[in-house]
Amino acid sequence: MEVHTFFLILLTILLTARILGELAARLQAPPVIGELLAGILLGPSLLGWIEPSTVIKLLAEIGIILLLFEVGLETDVMRLVKTGAKPVIVAMAGFLLPFLFGYGVSHYLFDQVLLVSLFVGGTLTATSIGITVRVLTDLKRQGSPEAQIVLGAAVLDDVMGVVLLAFLYEFSVSGGVQIIGTGKVLLFVALFMILAPLAAKLMAEVIKRFARVSQIPGLIPTTVVALVLFFAWLAHAVGAPELLGGFAAGLALSRRFFFPMGLAISTDPKFAHRMEVEMRPIIHLFTPIFFVMVGLSLNMRAIDWSSPFIWSFSLALFVLAVAGKMLSAFLIRETLRTRIAIGLAMVPRGEVGLIFAELGRASEIFTNEVYAAMVLVIAFTTLLPPFVMKWFYGRYGAHFARRRSKA
Repeated sequence: MEVHTFFLILLTILLTARILGELAARLQAPPVIGELLAGILLGPSLLGWIEPSTVIKLLAEIGIILLLFEVGLETDVMRLVKTGAKPVIVAMAGFLLPFLFGYGVSHYLFDQVLLVSLFVGGTLTATSIGITVRVLTDLKRQGSPEAQIVLGAAVLDDVMGVVLLAFLYEFSVSGGVQIIGTGKVLLFVALFMILAPLAAKLMAEVIKRFARVSQIPGLIPTTVVALVLFFAWLAHAVGAPELLGGFAAGLALSRRFFFPMGLAISTDPKFAHRMEVEMRPIIHLFTPIFFVMVGLSLNMRAIDWSSPFIWSFSLALFVLAVAGKMLSAFLIRETLRTRIAIGLAMVPRGEVGLIFAELGRASEIFTNEVYAAMVLVIAFTTLLPPFVMKWFYGRYGAHFARRRSKA
């Protein structure tokens, strides 16, 4: 590919993703849906203008890593402590039920092999913190009791999802389920998640000191991106996916991170806020490329839409994806409407589900039809809940207002 051609392709990707993302936001849908549609529009599914080249794939990989870095920044470990056992129950059930449902239906009903079934189940476990927070904020429910449970559960759900992603990555590399390989990944991931935040926190102190005396603008985003990329390389070196390094770096640099067992490093809220503000444009520049890449990788024309498999498989997974999250909310003691609200807020898969699906496609575990079905399930579980939640709170908002006043 010639340089000027790449410039034109990148320009088209960024502008189309932005326009369709803005359009989705104005329609009160998650912008990620618009970015995904941008890839479908530009790729072989419709216009056929852009193919997923190596350079675009590399930029998309950076987008994934920075996306998980942002998820780590938004993760509030203390929220799990303050909300008690309820978010833990919702998270565990909301993680295990969709995984078992997806695996069981794929393996026993649709005769998919073990590795494909594991990836399908893993994809259904996701809950998008970003989408959940955005919807609750738009509805002015971010400080409500049910929101505390949902956000606490979503934090734990994301952590378990990242660990599961590391397992599935090992399975895809080894070509099967190996107990020794799995144990090795678990050990390395545990050590990485324990030591990496401490190292990142210490490095952040160094960055902060240099930022005070630097004479050149842009030191913070330059050094933080370098730190994230270093941890991504380190994660790969220990056998985990690169995006785990981004998540660990974001977790450590979060204003809300703390060390257990009395180990503490002073956190400067002003510096942490400045870092988030300066990193946000870079994150928002690269992450849409990943979602566009997902759309580019999906060739809708190559799918036999007359095949009963694509429709029955996606419909079955959609029902199970919703049911698994909804059932998890019914395992805690709350009013019926509160449990429904919690279940609805846990349904969106968003970018986290797409990361699972993309890893399955990139590892050549998913066929084109299975991958297409997974993207359809993720798209519908991401697009529908915001509209349903808006209707639900509009209908039963008085109930939650009375409950809050009594509290």
